[in-house]
Amino acid sequence: MPLADRIRPKNLDELAGQTHLLAPGKPLRAIIESGDVPNMIFYGSSGVGKTTLADIIADRTNMRLRKLNGTSASTADIKAVIAESKSLLGYGGILLYLDEIQYLNKKQQQSLLEHIENGDVTMIASTTENPFFYVYGAILSRCTVFEFKPLSPEEAAPAVRRGFALSGANDVSDEVIRVIAEGCGGDVRKALNAAELCVLTASGGEITAETARGLIQKSSMKYDRSGDEHYDILSAFQKSVRGSDENAALHYLARLILAGDLPSICRRLLVTAAEDIGPAYPNAIAIAKACVDSALQLGFPEARIPLAEAVIVLCTAPKSNSAVIAIDGAIADIEAGKTGEIPRQLQNKHCDGAGAAVKGQHYLYPHDYPNGYVKQQYLPDILKDRVYYKFGDNKNERAARAYRERITGGGEREL
Repeated sequence: MPLADRIRPKNLDELAGQTHLLAPGKPLRAIIESGDVPNMIFYGSSGVGKTTLADIIADRTNMRLRKLNGTSASTADIKAVIAESKSLLGYGGILLYLDEIQYLNKKQQQSLLEHIENGDVTMIASTTENPFFYVYGAILSRCTVFEFKPLSPEEAAPAVRRGFALSGANDVSDEVIRVIAEGCGGDVRKALNAAELCVLTASGGEITAETARGLIQKSSMKYDRSGDEHYDILSAFQKSVRGSDENAALHYLARLILAGDLPSICRRLLVTAAEDIGPAYPNAIAIAKACVDSALQLGFPEARIPLAEAVIVLCTAPKSNSAVIAIDGAIADIEAGKTGEIPRQLQNKHCDGAGAAVKGQHYLYPHDYPNGYVKQQYLPDILKDRVYYKFGDNKNERAARAYRERITGGGEREL
């Protein structure tokens, strides 16, 4: 049996982490101690105690525990649990622990509805994905959702020390414990797997910090290209650039690099240059594009260099979202039906109809006027006074505003 299973806690006080839920007086602990367990969904990353807590709850309530995994469970498996709840085997209640519920399809989730509502089965479901996106709404409305957090190194360290002791390694240094606790990414199972590997590798000899570093799973950085962690890292990456924090942005860039996700990095750099910097530093998008092209041609590991350069340039550049606001305003008007006829002077040259009040195009060619500017109506009548773009308060846009004011104030003609 793996060390992580042999050391699995048997009561709430032994469970590492989740003090926001399980410390004395906290909501989930109060529910468990009351003995009246509702339908619940445990949401959090792997190795943070979701399954362990379900086991503890089953022991405390004397309910018969049945476990299904969404990756392999069929509708027939679910029906078998329901049937058991209505037999003598279900005396005292059935606690169904449904791991990875996000993998069940809508029909499978719906098959549980009636039975968790009328109390035939008490369900505790767990998921590593946001349940509000992946769990059927009717199921969600009948459950209380609790979010489990990754463990801090301080919370993981006692579990690692107990794991070494159970494996017969009682003289492990604090540095080894720290290296493993910090390197597990908040996943106690991975920390204990690393501890077990250290014992096996040492073969009775000294377990060193260097040994621990070499055995810590590289996958301690949680990353799933189709899951919440993927979008969380990308969101944190872009928001750090937007917030001009190059150190945080480089941290998230490093996580994306180690995950090998070059396409997502490139896309975020390009959109950030346009969305968050824009007219404040128009060269930003050209620089980002050059760095992205270089990275795509180089590939990893060399691609990390132009990518880091782009991040630093974008983080330290002035910021403006005036272009985003402008185009979103224009799109909103069109979606609201505010289009109107294109002014006659802007239309392609063609003959006026017999009913036209004013014949002729009467377009004013700006290059025929001082400063290449002449006042005339460009927007349709319904929007003729609409202002979408407002100059931002940065060096480039202030200069552009000054230029606009100069040409419109000195070179404008009334015709």
